[in-house]
Amino acid sequence: MNEKDFLAERFEEHRSHLRAVAHRILGSSNEADDAVQEAWLRLSRGDSGDIANLGGWLTTVVGRICLDMLRSRTSRREDSLPDHESADPLPRSEEAPVNPEQEALLADSVGSALFVVLDTLTPAERLAFVLHDLFAVPFDDIALILDRTPASTRQLASRARRRVQGRPVDAAAETDHTHRRAVVDAFLTAARGGDFDALLAVLDPEVVVRADRAVPLLGGADELRGRSSVLNAFLGRAQEARTAVLDGSVDAAFVPGGQVRGALHFTIVDGRITAIDLVGDPARLGRLAVQLLDA
Repeated sequence: MNEKDFLAERFEEHRSHLRAVAHRILGSSNEADDAVQEAWLRLSRGDSGDIANLGGWLTTVVGRICLDMLRSRTSRREDSLPDHESADPLPRSEEAPVNPEQEALLADSVGSALFVVLDTLTPAERLAFVLHDLFAVPFDDIALILDRTPASTRQLASRARRRVQGRPVDAAAETDHTHRRAVVDAFLTAARGGDFDALLAVLDPEVVVRADRAVPLLGGADELRGRSSVLNAFLGRAQEARTAVLDGSVDAAFVPGGQVRGALHFTIVDGRITAIDLVGDPARLGRLAVQLLDA
């Protein structure tokens, strides 16, 4: 058996799990098959020798693929992988193609709760809920897929879970949305206006600021810790920042000249900001669904 055949055999051991993950995220058998096929392509064309946990790696890859598919669903072609299948095919399982009746049976097996998730949640909320609650993927791993903090990812899953469990989701979500917006608005207003006391009031004493490589922090630090450091970094600044919904969560975006050039993800606990994650990398920004909110 050559190396590629061995790799294909190992992939087949995980196919059923990967298809289940993709189907529950996407709600479509055909799209799930496409996502699994794309995962094989990425595996077969990369260096698999450095992968310590193949199952975990493949689940993460399928999650990223499904997230991209969800975000581009309205403009994506019906058949998303025609060229890939002819270029480097992995034979699909030998079961018969899924017909509409089989599709309905599969849908029933997922349960009505997931349809609520699929119909009402943002792509990020949907992914966080499905991977964590249905497949026990740790929030740390899901956060890497979403380019969010584990705490922010946990919040996304929590909002989705309220819908699935039949709680008064709309009221709860609106309350969460309103509370977050109040804190974010207060932070931005205080930062722009140089209001020391108002900015101090919304920051946790142990607040931490982290940034990707595209966003330089004061003094070239990797992160800032404590209110004094954060006050120095933001007081009198953030003039181009606006409150925005980023992947379903109320946060903020830098929009000089009307173009999104950066994002701020806030972790808020008991009405105070405990962490701010700054995103400036164009690739990461391009994957965010951004909706600017009226001032």
